[in-house]
Amino acid sequence: GVQLVESGGGSVQPGGSLRLSCLASGFTYSNYCMGWFRQTPGKVREVVASVDTDGSAMYGDSVKGRFTVSRDNSKNTLYLQMNNVNVEDTAKYYCAADYGCQGIYGYWGQGTQVTVSS
Repeated sequence: GVQLVESGGGSVQPGGSLRLSCLASGFTYSNYCMGWFRQTPGKVREVVASVDTDGSAMYGDSVKGRFTVSRDNSKNTLYLQMNNVNVEDTAKYYCAADYGCQGIYGYWGQGTQVTVSS
């Protein structure tokens, strides 16, 4: 079956860096647009970044210039490099897959927690 498995979350100090990974299986990864989302309790899920099948990326305003999304189709893996993090980046991060690149994400991972604190 389809699986998206995030890893790389943890605790980091403000100003630090973290790299999240998302390993995909059970579908033709290269045919899907991919996205990173985040959510904290009581808040609406927020899009962090997305990457098209050709590698073109888009970012949420709050992470532009700090986060970088990339994909390695040979490894069926999506990455999120998080630099200069701040406490507002604390959330559970999810990767998701969008067949057709219409902004409709049909497959989701279980998420990985990122906590930024001093």
